[in-house]
Amino acid sequence: MDKIKIGVVGVGHLGSIHARIYKEINNCFLVGICDVDEKRLKQVAKELGVEGYKDYHELFGKVEAVSIAVPTQLHYQIAKDFLKNKISVLVEKPFTNNLKDADSLIELAKKNNLILQVGHIERFNSAFLAVQKIIHQPRFIECHRLSPFTGRSLDVGVVLDLMIHDIDIVLGLVNSPIKSVEALGVSVLTKFEDIANARITFKNGCIANLTASRISEEPIRKIRIFQKDAYISLDYRNAQASVYKKKDNKITKEDLPIEKEEPLKKELKSFIKCVKENRKPLISGELAKEALRVALEIQKRIWKKSIL
Repeated sequence: MDKIKIGVVGVGHLGSIHARIYKEINNCFLVGICDVDEKRLKQVAKELGVEGYKDYHELFGKVEAVSIAVPTQLHYQIAKDFLKNKISVLVEKPFTNNLKDADSLIELAKKNNLILQVGHIERFNSAFLAVQKIIHQPRFIECHRLSPFTGRSLDVGVVLDLMIHDIDIVLGLVNSPIKSVEALGVSVLTKFEDIANARITFKNGCIANLTASRISEEPIRKIRIFQKDAYISLDYRNAQASVYKKKDNKITKEDLPIEKEEPLKKELKSFIKCVKENRKPLISGELAKEALRVALEIQKRIWKKSIL
């Protein structure tokens, strides 16, 4: 069976992991990587034993698909150029930095019958996949996504950097139109919000409370889901999940069995499968655009209310 020829644009922290995983996947062939940082490019190219290009245009005609892991403001132009050249795209989150560009990429992918996937990695987390099938009609959801300051992704605030993961998950779980959004945020180390809290009320009555920070001491990625018959606790970082239920006036706890696998590897395997079989990805441009729309609304309310 022919292997999908693939490239990676941007081999910083995340992009280099994309490249490493593609080298490990059997049904694809990593043709080359690209980065404007020549020193970094040579280092990763040497480590992986692949060609390195400073100009991503050099991948045209050589690859069938590409991962794009560059700063957000570059997502649109680079993704557009690959789609125009009949190359399927996996672009890291956030999809773009505005809805107009998101719509443009979605239409271009449709026009050229190409795969357009967006990197919302938590959808592939083993713990989330384990609990997803037992979640129904949640009433209250609480998300905490806290991270130490890394100095990465400083072209966007914490809402587009971190909270957007939980926005995507919550929208998928609740599956109801949004009634209202409240939000607050504070700038501490950058010109954007570095800590943010949002409260989303849905028309079906569910409420989601989301907190994100990129200046915390320890990393935390957790979600708690409350529904009529159970309380579900999920730890993305440690791939652990538990279900609490009432039984004979007592609360029982069940730890769910989890088959742990690197979420990014699952995501990239899924992308390759979608390209090979021309299947709609789990996180399509349309779904990613909806998460972006809510994230931008939260960001708008933060900047309007706060004294940044």
